[in-house]
Amino acid sequence: MADLVPKPNGYDELLRELVTEVRAAQLRAGVAVNRELVGLYWRIGGAILTRQEQQGWGAKVIDRLAADLRHALPEMRGFSVRNLMYMRAFAEAWPEEEIVQQLLHNLPWGHVVQLMQKVKDPDQRLWYVQKALENGWSRNVLCLQIDRDLYAAQGSLPTNFDLTLPSTESDLARETLKDPYKLDFLGIASDAAERVIQDGLVRHVREFLLELGKGFAFVGERYPLEVGGDAFELDLLFYHLDLRRFVVIELKAGKLKPADTGQLNFYLAAADDLIRRPGDNPTIGLILCREKNNVVAEYALRGISQPMAISSFELTKVLPEELEKRLPTVEQLELEFLDDSGED
Repeated sequence: MADLVPKPNGYDELLRELVTEVRAAQLRAGVAVNRELVGLYWRIGGAILTRQEQQGWGAKVIDRLAADLRHALPEMRGFSVRNLMYMRAFAEAWPEEEIVQQLLHNLPWGHVVQLMQKVKDPDQRLWYVQKALENGWSRNVLCLQIDRDLYAAQGSLPTNFDLTLPSTESDLARETLKDPYKLDFLGIASDAAERVIQDGLVRHVREFLLELGKGFAFVGERYPLEVGGDAFELDLLFYHLDLRRFVVIELKAGKLKPADTGQLNFYLAAADDLIRRPGDNPTIGLILCREKNNVVAEYALRGISQPMAISSFELTKVLPEELEKRLPTVEQLELEFLDDSGED
């Protein structure tokens, strides 16, 4: 095996320590395979980082270390140059061992790598870690939520919760909702009518529940209400398990109008009397509109007695047919990814 770079002082000692550490981690694995793996990678990254900072080891030492670890541990994967660099970045991104032990041990390594690559702010990164654990996100879902900037969307929408709910419930309800909602999974034009959007959400209710977030259970569409002998329909009715309350969602294909809050106020009052069960908290409402003026939204919420929020939604713009033909297929992308991915 060709030497990549000369060995610095203490190199052989470090190599022996790392090989011993890997062997010990293998023995402790079992049901805690992932926890051990992530912890091991953090310790390896920390050892490299410490020597680079304190002893001036150059970046090229990682090339040699990768080769020597793979030679000493031929049965194990994961010691590519790229992965060792991820380990170093891991230790640098999360220097506190307590956070690694309490939170990151519970995430697969692929999640950790994506967080390091996509989220640079430490507070945001920690927030996504917590949400991924709370919601059981797969790696693809985690990447999707980061790309959609869920951190910025949470709790940012206009509401009247401060005036209509107790403070503890108000904060939880606000953090449960967001603005905007991305409905790109519908694959419909941006000028689609309300009925088309509503039908699409029902057909893709699993994707819609994912976009809504943890705790939502779908109850029904065009849910019937009879008030004083007159028939009314709620566009979409959900129940939130953590909030312990029904959530009425009204779709507006156009721009928000002040009258929309009055209509939803009526629906929520009726729902509390006709749907709400003993033990349920008061029903809350969400207006999903294509466009809103936040100043108008705030005025429209004033004087409204029922708890509600106003959010916008975004639809996918349908690609021109000629452009769509030029795009690679899913199969082509997968082949390219497999050819270029290398060893993880």
